[in-house]
Amino acid sequence: MTIPGNTPLGVAAIGYAFMGKAHSNAWRNVASFFDVPAFEQKVLVGRDAGAVAEAAAKYGWAESATDWRSVIERDDIHIIDICAPGWMHAEIAIAALEAGKHVLVEKPLANTIGEAESMTAAAAKARARGVQSMIGFNYRRVPALALAREFIAEGRLGTVRHVRAAYLQDWLTDAESPMTWRLRKETAGSGSLGDIASHAIDQILYLLDDAVTEVSGRLQTFVDQRPGAEGPEDVTVDDAAWVNLTLASGAIASVEASRVATGQKNSLRLEIYGSLGSLTFDLENLNELQFMDTTVPVREQGFRRILVNEPEHPYLGAWWPQGHIIGWEHTFTHQIRDFLTAIASGEAPSPSFEEGLNVQHILAAVEESAAAKSSLIQLSASTTEGA
Repeated sequence: MTIPGNTPLGVAAIGYAFMGKAHSNAWRNVASFFDVPAFEQKVLVGRDAGAVAEAAAKYGWAESATDWRSVIERDDIHIIDICAPGWMHAEIAIAALEAGKHVLVEKPLANTIGEAESMTAAAAKARARGVQSMIGFNYRRVPALALAREFIAEGRLGTVRHVRAAYLQDWLTDAESPMTWRLRKETAGSGSLGDIASHAIDQILYLLDDAVTEVSGRLQTFVDQRPGAEGPEDVTVDDAAWVNLTLASGAIASVEASRVATGQKNSLRLEIYGSLGSLTFDLENLNELQFMDTTVPVREQGFRRILVNEPEHPYLGAWWPQGHIIGWEHTFTHQIRDFLTAIASGEAPSPSFEEGLNVQHILAAVEESAAAKSSLIQLSASTTEGA
């Protein structure tokens, strides 16, 4: 994509609710802490003219709009940040890529394999023209998890044998919690599986630099109906998911996800067990990594706490003096930083749409296994490449 002279990159974000707010905060702050190409927060897009105008003013956008198609056509827009629900991802992303716009899209990539494949094909075609695309698995940008990946790559854990991942929330515990788009298959694609298990699965692939070869899973909907605007509505997605994964390396991983885990607000816990050591992480203590090293004498062994807030740790040199913690919102700032850096360098960013499609195949295999009552689903190497 050719931009005249030193023209700042014009950014448009589509969606202004939960993710739109998180992304807007990142766009507003990233240049204050990282050296990134010049850009401008041009337009925030949403369906409700009054609400999106109010959000745009609050979140630092120059203007608002209700028609994403007309925004994509504008010559002063170079980046499209898609924070809209999953059922809109494919249409917006493909249109933006074909128009020569760089695209960042929230996870999961799409609601169906077909949509995800179309998006990935469009991204590959656009990449040949210098147009970049990335999927927003923001937990890759948690400094402690980036450090964990470095430890594993350095061989500090030896051969990784076993991984446990659990992403648990409780916002749907109350059976009277109202119906939302996240509880309808036609708009959300799936429930806890695509919403939060996708994060856990991506982390396993990211941390281990591995691929999935076999999948088995179970899905459960505990509350079949929710109060809707016109009376009770059927819930058509899962409340909780359980997944077993066999990895190409021979490691075995288990994933649990729930949005009805009473008392768990936003708990993502990862445990990685190797022949020489182990790592554990909990999102509710995101500045900490627990490391067990079996190469030291037995009398010194045990999990030790690494406080990940030194300038030498990933991303942290840009923030506060050592010892000062950061939070969940910083992961989005790091994500925007990496995306802008990739655009400037011309190097394809990660996670790519291909990696997003890979996760989509795994999610689909879980659904297939669940429907078949715990059948083992084989995944070919060609299906899972690109992670």
